[in-house]
Amino acid sequence: MVSTRFEVNSPPPVRYPRSIFFIISNEFSERFNYYGMRTVLALYLTQKLAYSTDTATVIYHVFTSLAYFFPLMGAILADSWLGKFKTILYLSIVYCAGSTLIALGAIPPLNLPAPSMTVLGLLFIAVGSGGIKPCVSAFGGDQFKLPEQAAQLAKFFSLFYFAINAGSLISTTLTPILREDVHCFGDVSCFPLAFGVPAVLMILSIVIFVCGRTMYTIRKPSGNMIVLVFKCIGNALSVRAKESTVSPREHWLDYAESKYGKGVVSDIKSLMKILVLYIPLPVFWALFDQQGSRWTFQATRMDGAVGGYTIKPDQMQVINPLLILAFIPVFESCVYPMLAKIGIKRPLQKLSFGGILAGAAFVLSGFVEIALDRTNAVLPAAHEAQLRVFNGLPCDYRFHTDVPNLASFSVPSRGVFEALHVDVAANTTFQFRAETSEIACVRENMTELSGTFYLSPAGAVSYFLSRKGGKINLVEYADTAEKDRNGLPKLRLLANVMTTKEVSLRHSRNTDAVYNILLNQYEQLVVAEGEYGLFIGERHVGTVKMSPGGVYTLLLDEVLENEFNLQTHIITPSNSVHMLWLVPQYVVITAGEVMFSITGLEFSYSQAPASMKSVIQAFWLLTVAIGNMLVVFIAEAKFVQSQSLEFFLFAALMFLDMGLFMILAMRYHYSENAEPDSIEVETNPKKANDPLALCDTLSERSAKSTTYANEAYRED
Repeated sequence: MVSTRFEVNSPPPVRYPRSIFFIISNEFSERFNYYGMRTVLALYLTQKLAYSTDTATVIYHVFTSLAYFFPLMGAILADSWLGKFKTILYLSIVYCAGSTLIALGAIPPLNLPAPSMTVLGLLFIAVGSGGIKPCVSAFGGDQFKLPEQAAQLAKFFSLFYFAINAGSLISTTLTPILREDVHCFGDVSCFPLAFGVPAVLMILSIVIFVCGRTMYTIRKPSGNMIVLVFKCIGNALSVRAKESTVSPREHWLDYAESKYGKGVVSDIKSLMKILVLYIPLPVFWALFDQQGSRWTFQATRMDGAVGGYTIKPDQMQVINPLLILAFIPVFESCVYPMLAKIGIKRPLQKLSFGGILAGAAFVLSGFVEIALDRTNAVLPAAHEAQLRVFNGLPCDYRFHTDVPNLASFSVPSRGVFEALHVDVAANTTFQFRAETSEIACVRENMTELSGTFYLSPAGAVSYFLSRKGGKINLVEYADTAEKDRNGLPKLRLLANVMTTKEVSLRHSRNTDAVYNILLNQYEQLVVAEGEYGLFIGERHVGTVKMSPGGVYTLLLDEVLENEFNLQTHIITPSNSVHMLWLVPQYVVITAGEVMFSITGLEFSYSQAPASMKSVIQAFWLLTVAIGNMLVVFIAEAKFVQSQSLEFFLFAALMFLDMGLFMILAMRYHYSENAEPDSIEVETNPKKANDPLALCDTLSERSAKSTTYANEAYRED
């Protein structure tokens, strides 16, 4: 008996695409650029471009809104005209142009119109970042042959998400250090470097991306599902207007069946049911994205000292992605099982709870703001004025005035007198007479002085007593006790000195932080925090410590020839509320994000028809864009003047919004054909923290279906 043995040769494994390195490097650089620039943006707008916090908030959120709106345009551009490769290339160039404009505008010696260049640069970055985002992961997916390389495709997404994670976390940590700890162009900060490093990295990424041109698998544009949906809706409305009386239909979308078929119409009906639930969702993003604006400004008014290190206000944003790392496994293993025991099981219930947590976070931020309000400067009301008298002479002086409730007061030698609430409703000009009987001033014929105090409603004025030409000299200057809006110390030097006309303040650690001060000028300086030595020439005459948020007046008196006395007067105390008090609100809003963002996308993905999964992702991004525009509207409308009340307003709006969402959720009927598997979110911060990255996660899941894979990648 002869046996025959047959051998079947399995096909050789398909080689892993070498082009993936070029695609991943582009994504790493883009995320590094975007998050690094956005981390320091709010402070740049206020510290260097002198915008108010309200205007800076508006610019920040308009930019963020556009960055989440343009993915729709990028997807349509890639799928309908240019294709993914050209879209990524062209819009990366636009992206680089925007980053370069901002970096160049931040260099002081160039004297460029920084505000205009910044706004134009932000527009370019929004177009570039938003436009290429829906294309990069999809273009990476195009490099694999499915289903043969399904396992390799999964590895690509792991690398892709690692690039997102690494780029965003490194830049969020690094750019605040480049901004504050590096000093350039004679400034105590270095925004040009903080913007320039990401810009250089983005330029390099284009070079790397183009180098892989010959290795890419490039597919031709094949149409866009988002465009199809809008065309179908437009057709339904048009036909309905013509045939509603002649041929009534059960649903208004049924009028498009003749052109697009029952299948497409049925899928769009299912899509519309989900989109109704999306109506309240923008409010969550209005709260969430204020971490980079309002909460960062809040941190500038706080004390960040921890041991020997000072936390920078913009570095607080790192808390959110770090907490995401811890929260995702904790929620899956502990929190969700506990919530299930009290009846919170279904996705829409979890999403509602997440929104309530976001509102609770803003309640916490409101209470922190109230605590900060107590550390603010005492400012005059509309009918009040503030009067300060500094005495640079070696004698105490007694003042007699006709100021209401201020008939007489004393100003000690090298001291200060403050009247913070002077009623000026009926008069703004007041006479005074100052006198002393101390021998030191009697000997020099400086016993009396008379004159006029000029006070103004809602204003502050200071007077400085010194000697000039052997006589008493009284200098008047406009004053303010208001803190620097960026949390830096402010100081003014008053000098009763005869032997020099200039002194210098030198930082004890930072050799670049040197301030040369002319003694006949009384300007208020904003300086870096830290300890300073006061020098006349190379002679050290005193030491002062400038703490964040403090307002100081330094009084320098030449006691004898070349013998000096330096006194520091605190006009407004430095920041006393510690920055770590912000941690609870970050914890709560991050917990809300895990339940809201991840659960919301999981619900949307599982409930949407297969042909509409990419479309639902696009509309999810739109909720982010609309939410940021809501912040712009409230900031511009100025419904309340107090920042704490604004935080409580957002919290109340969130609670009301979730009430509306619960009503809509109770009316929603879950689809029986929904896919049972949920989004698998790996433990890296930006998959959960970045809605765009979460949309990439949806694309990966969709790759399980070969038929749907290409479409999902296109729409992203």
